[in-house]
Amino acid sequence: MKHLINSGCKLHKIILTSICMFSLTNCTDLVNDEKDSVVRVTAPGSSFSPGNPTEMLASAYKDLGAYNDQANMFAMQENPTAELIPPTRSVDWGDNGVWRAYDTHTWTTTHPQLIGTWNQLNQRAFKANEIIASNPSAAQGAQAKFLRAFNMFQVMDFFGKVPFREVTQGVDELPRVMSRSDAFDFILKDLEDALAGLNSMTPSPKNGVVSKEAVYFLLAKMYLNKAVYKAAQVEGPYTFAKADMDKVVEYVDAIAKAGYSLDKNYFNSFTANEGTEVIWASTEGIPSNLWNCTLHYNMNPGGWNGFATLAEFYDKFESTDMRKGIAPKKDGSQYSGVGYGFLIGQQYNDKGEPITDTRTQKLLSFTRDVPLSGAATDKGIRVIKYHPATAYKFVFMRYGQAAVMKAEALLRSGNSAAALTAVNELRKIRGASTLTSLTEDIMFDETSRECYWEGVARTNEIRFGKFATGAGVVNTDPKRALYPIPSSAIVSNSNLTQNEGY
Repeated sequence: MKHLINSGCKLHKIILTSICMFSLTNCTDLVNDEKDSVVRVTAPGSSFSPGNPTEMLASAYKDLGAYNDQANMFAMQENPTAELIPPTRSVDWGDNGVWRAYDTHTWTTTHPQLIGTWNQLNQRAFKANEIIASNPSAAQGAQAKFLRAFNMFQVMDFFGKVPFREVTQGVDELPRVMSRSDAFDFILKDLEDALAGLNSMTPSPKNGVVSKEAVYFLLAKMYLNKAVYKAAQVEGPYTFAKADMDKVVEYVDAIAKAGYSLDKNYFNSFTANEGTEVIWASTEGIPSNLWNCTLHYNMNPGGWNGFATLAEFYDKFESTDMRKGIAPKKDGSQYSGVGYGFLIGQQYNDKGEPITDTRTQKLLSFTRDVPLSGAATDKGIRVIKYHPATAYKFVFMRYGQAAVMKAEALLRSGNSAAALTAVNELRKIRGASTLTSLTEDIMFDETSRECYWEGVARTNEIRFGKFATGAGVVNTDPKRALYPIPSSAIVSNSNLTQNEGY
């Protein structure tokens, strides 16, 4: 019931938001969020009124709290992939099929979470425009340019086309629309321009402000995926230029030069403990939804008994690989009955006593098998990346992700020996065995092992050509590598055209 209340409320809010925005004039997909704590009112058609850049920037950072949610951006990256399955358990997680549509790749132009994500990201890009136009300091302007680039990057990655509204445009003027290729160039320039006004930061879970290293990370990700974003067709083929891969290596090396490295404790990066990996994290809240969405309601804390992973993904991990998980302490302390990583088999409370499922009156033992529909309450291996006892902030960027980006870039640029060495260095620290060879398929598996459930899986699958062939996919059209432009956005802005295949 906890899940039903939570999810139902969220969907209700999203639907109401989309209806309200649909009823507005032509700028519906780029208006300010009136829930924002910094709202400036100007008459329709009037010129832009600058605001307080300090307050506006604080509000923009506050907006990053949306990534703590298991829906919208996180769901669009993880739910359609082979890492996560969102099973319906009786009436729990039915939600009019929104989760199943992700898993089967059968979403439509009216999917409420696609609408919500489109609105959120475009609103936040426009908020960054307003900060840039409000006479910010050099440092504030650089942070705003990065935040604009970060939000526009998500729109480009998810939807391809990126609308852009100037702050001086009236409500009756339609935002222009950038192609995916043009958006890539625009975002790249924003990032390059931002570098001069930002400070360098050493690793810390408290790195909530944008730094040079955050820019290096996003630049590396841009160049790694450039072949996808510049491709003539969404489904490829993708040609990875050596010059682009060299840029990835250059930017990851720049991050390492600032003191970042792989943490000997893999799960340390998701806690408040100091470590060597966290480049940039949210400033808002803790990602409690990311454990609520997977933990069973009879566990401590009681969750919503939802998302799980597939046995095929779980089996990609060796038993010695610390990324597979850490067994629960069960020492009587709060939340010590919950382990880290993958939860499988009999579950225990904080005192080490077996948990009973109050609905079935059977011992709670998570199974390897899990169907998408009609799943029993114990079906599916659960996943804990952020632990309720130690979680801090949602991590957008960490060095482990950068390390596998560099290894992949080395492999794609023809330097397979250096790539193999880089991957084996990572595997040694993670407790996995040494590889004797490295192919694209092996590199994909290593990337998945390092980055699972961190909100990057879909982008990785697309780059490796695996998005349309994963477990559970019903619609195997490779054009699904782009989500559709929401129908309400198409109606409100005639400069937008629908993506091919929708």
